[in-house]
Amino acid sequence: MAHSETLHISTAGNTDILDLTTEVQRVVRSSAIETGQATVFVIGSTATISTIEFEPGLVNHDIRAALEKLAPEAGRYLHEETWHDDNGHSHVRATVMGPSVALPVVGGIVPLGTWQQIVLIDFDTRPRERRIIVTVVGD
Repeated sequence: MAHSETLHISTAGNTDILDLTTEVQRVVRSSAIETGQATVFVIGSTATISTIEFEPGLVNHDIRAALEKLAPEAGRYLHEETWHDDNGHSHVRATVMGPSVALPVVGGIVPLGTWQQIVLIDFDTRPRERRIIVTVVGD
């Protein structure tokens, strides 16, 4: 059995981090699948799906600071020279983190830790309308 839904999420770009946990859990519950796997995938090459503790220190500073060290916004990117845009760092950050997560489904939910949330991180340099596909398979 499989169930899939597409979430439509507006972002502010520039490492905007949004909590998707409630929506993902809603999709998993609506699937009626008790045991299986949920995949959460963002369409696009400048965003990622991950899990973090969704708290102000991480969301507003720590994640951004770590990624700035890894792929600095002001760095030189041949992508920008090729396409004459400003988001080479966005592509690098998204590639390092990946576009999706695979999560277990147990008892009809994704069993997350107390401080663990499912997040969308949009690295692009402008606001975007993102499509996130949540697919649940099992039973």
